[in-house]
Amino acid sequence: MALTISSPKPFHNTSTDMILPRNKQLYERAYQGLFYLLRNQAVSLSNVATPRFENTLKLPLLPVPKLNQTIEKYIKSVTPFLTETELRDTKKILEEFSSENGIGTKLQKLLVEKAQSSENWLADWWLDVAYLGYRDPVVIYSSPGLVFPFEEFANETDRLTYTAQLILAAVEYKKAIYSDKIPIDRMGKDPLDMNQYKKIFGTCRVPGEKLDSLQYNPESRHIVIVKNNNFFKLEIVNSNGEVPSPTQLISHLELILLEADEVGPAVGVLSSENRDNWYKAYSELIKDPANRKSVEEIEKALFVVALDNPMPELNDSRMSMASKQFIHGGGSRGNSANRWFDKTVQFIIGLDGTVGLTYEHSPSEGQPIAVMADYLMDYMYELSKNNTSAGLEDTKLEHWPEKLEFNVSKDLEKYIQAANVHIDKLVDNLDVDSFKFTAFGKEFVKSQRFSPDSFLQIAMQYAFYRIHKVPGAHYESAATRRYIHGRTETIRSCSIESVAFAKAMLDTKKSDAERVAALKDAIISHKKYSIEAVNGFGVDRHLLGLKLIALENGLELPAIYKDPSFTRSTHMRLSTSQVATKCDGFMCYAPLTVDGYGCCYNPRPDDINFGVSAFVEHPETSAKQFREALESSLLDMQKILVKTQKSKL
Repeated sequence: MALTISSPKPFHNTSTDMILPRNKQLYERAYQGLFYLLRNQAVSLSNVATPRFENTLKLPLLPVPKLNQTIEKYIKSVTPFLTETELRDTKKILEEFSSENGIGTKLQKLLVEKAQSSENWLADWWLDVAYLGYRDPVVIYSSPGLVFPFEEFANETDRLTYTAQLILAAVEYKKAIYSDKIPIDRMGKDPLDMNQYKKIFGTCRVPGEKLDSLQYNPESRHIVIVKNNNFFKLEIVNSNGEVPSPTQLISHLELILLEADEVGPAVGVLSSENRDNWYKAYSELIKDPANRKSVEEIEKALFVVALDNPMPELNDSRMSMASKQFIHGGGSRGNSANRWFDKTVQFIIGLDGTVGLTYEHSPSEGQPIAVMADYLMDYMYELSKNNTSAGLEDTKLEHWPEKLEFNVSKDLEKYIQAANVHIDKLVDNLDVDSFKFTAFGKEFVKSQRFSPDSFLQIAMQYAFYRIHKVPGAHYESAATRRYIHGRTETIRSCSIESVAFAKAMLDTKKSDAERVAALKDAIISHKKYSIEAVNGFGVDRHLLGLKLIALENGLELPAIYKDPSFTRSTHMRLSTSQVATKCDGFMCYAPLTVDGYGCCYNPRPDDINFGVSAFVEHPETSAKQFREALESSLLDMQKILVKTQKSKL
């Protein structure tokens, strides 16, 4: 039986682990939506069924930071964005906020009480705030793409061989997860919460009116293959728990190709829509009994595999083209209808050897998906090297592939036409420049006794400043999985020290020794904030908790949330995260703000993969511009380090 989970209090928010609005209009709409539901919906969050796994690792509970510590950290983090007068005004607001009789003190008490009665005071709120109540499309705005190492397929047989191996590797990984055979992730010696891994397979987001839900089907025994917009149910585990050999699986995939020769109706593109539009189309779609059955089979599948046609010619590099293919599929001119974007995991295999996945972000952060990618690549390598079957040759699948039929009414056709227009606008607006930086990798940074992550974050700050000559509010995702049901916290990478370093690098009067000193200060500051964030002591989640507890109790939103310090420091023009894989892959996603950049990176020993993005609509940003500035910044930083070392010798 499928388990469907939803929560009653949506709040418009951002993607890729963010808590911040994309722009002022969306923020206001979000606030109004949440306020309405909190005031008018009788269901209490504590009464909503939420999937929980036993705390077998005995992980601690997510703490509530002390109010004065958050305020102190907040003031330091917003300083680069304020004039002296504005900073004084912000401090006055915060003094009143945190006074003995201030609203902040009252909210802090309520939040502590909530934390004392729950395993994770943020977890249910976060699912609603960041994801299920978010009404923009999951495409572009939420779901990242993950590019695997490129393949070279000589023909369709090569592609189907790879596809079969990938499917069997994924099924094996799912078995390993549920038999607790995968290694426990650790931060130093501390074990990390592994619950997200158990939400990867068999999970699907389902559109709802104002609020979506998640459906979990971990015991499912089938997957769904999509080709030419045609969907097929494919049994992958028989009733005895056995899987087929690669040869047997390939034969079933060949049958699917024969059946999918003609292009099917573009029903899949509906899942790329704005969530409110998708809910209306979904309601129309499932009126037809055959359509309802097909939708249910897709939602219950362990995962989806999309066999893609070639992408439209866009004169991109292979890395950039693959990024677009796995973020959005290329629109109506490409493969965007060859998808079901609500599935948590959707593997994509292009005939040209571009392989990877797109994933719906609600159940999991990027790193568990990246860990899965490394497992899959290793498993497939061993499978190919040993030329062995992943199942017994006499294992028989009990069902042939079943084509999932869709009947498209005139009303549904109108929704599809609208979805095609909307996805094409999104596709045309996303600028991507993904690349491999080859001058050095994380081993060079380690040789300088710096944190590779902090080094790269400061390089991005420098790159932004050299382009725009102003500080850029900068989000980096920090995992809080050392706590039970932990998700993320924001690392505010723009700091007084990062701005000072950027200015020093651009000041011709500064010596290289002064620049290196400024670099060290910036890296130390970033690393300090990072450590605090992964331990649950950042600024943003605490401020979010205080805001939501105010709304939940019908209290007026405190003045700090309307202050320039908040609006500017949360307008994250740099949206970044490290998603590391051992294989030669990388993750990619869209910017958080219209006037910003997305930058996901995979630091490897001797090179670094970057997925950089911007929005075409904004005249002051471009992915190429940021890429060039970032490459120059990294080379500048290497140069000053090498020069100062030589001078010491």
